[in-house]
Amino acid sequence: MKSLSLIFTFLICFPLVYFGQGDINGGPINTRTETGIIDGVYVSSHIPTKRLIPYVNVREADVIWSKRVWRTIDLREKINLPLYFPHDEITNAGVWIRNTTRWSLWTVIRHHVLTGDLVVYDTENPAAIGRIFDGDQFKHPVRPEAGKDYYTDSIFRSEVFRMLGELAPVEVDEFGSMITLKGADGYDSVVEVNGEIRTVYPPRDTTWITSKDIIQYRIKEDWFFDKQRSVLDVRILGLAPVVYKKDRNNNITGTRELFWLYFPTDCRYVFNNYFVYNEKNGARWMSFDDYFWKRRFASFIHKEENVYDRNIDKYRVGVDALMESRRITEDIRLFEHDVWDF
Repeated sequence: MKSLSLIFTFLICFPLVYFGQGDINGGPINTRTETGIIDGVYVSSHIPTKRLIPYVNVREADVIWSKRVWRTIDLREKINLPLYFPHDEITNAGVWIRNTTRWSLWTVIRHHVLTGDLVVYDTENPAAIGRIFDGDQFKHPVRPEAGKDYYTDSIFRSEVFRMLGELAPVEVDEFGSMITLKGADGYDSVVEVNGEIRTVYPPRDTTWITSKDIIQYRIKEDWFFDKQRSVLDVRILGLAPVVYKKDRNNNITGTRELFWLYFPTDCRYVFNNYFVYNEKNGARWMSFDDYFWKRRFASFIHKEENVYDRNIDKYRVGVDALMESRRITEDIRLFEHDVWDF
């Protein structure tokens, strides 16, 4: 009887150990499969194996009020540092070095863009004449062929490369006619091929975007009042990483969005199985999905839906723009307050 009890206990515990040691989503875990070492007191298997909590179904007839806003999460703010750290690095040989305990949000996103798990949406309309930035409408997906990823689909690799990195600048001489490509091996050289003089250009340097280059995340969300549940709720619809925009002399001229991700069905299923650092309690690390659901980040509104379809910085500057953001936030809060104010 005792032997049967031990066997039953083994069968129950073994799947937990197996899934805890597996490469669930490609993220770091505290067990070393090759050595059998546990880096800690117990196997941290809750986050890597936990199931996604679905959203409550909402009917159009139950929504009596809604407002769409766009927010900016500034990674320089202390409360947002769990999204920024730890940094990843890419060596000159192209080796991607990541933390062995936890990943930054950009590391998670980049990993799953390369594997094809996250569909990226171009920030611009590729077919439009002129520059039309409508990436937050999720109209222009960039995805690999079925069963392929960044490493096996050359077309997808060329399309998504401009969102993950950039090549060294192209230099033009004083006459504007001769173009030289500055690469790792120097400048162009002239060689003779079959009696014909040709110019051979070295490969251009590649600068990959790493987690320390991400300065902001922009999110698109809907606030709405559900009369069926009598609650004011919010749903994040999209997320976009933001980097500095620089000129040829490496001077900062502004910011630019790399791409947009659809949050409800794409991001949540990926973010659900990666740890976020908790400085208060190391035994209660949450997932990135929990982090966004509980709204543990600090942000400000840079746009609300309006008849002009303009950002706040188009009609407010500096402190006035921040006060306008506070006003919009207060209007949302007051709506819920007024519902219950008899």
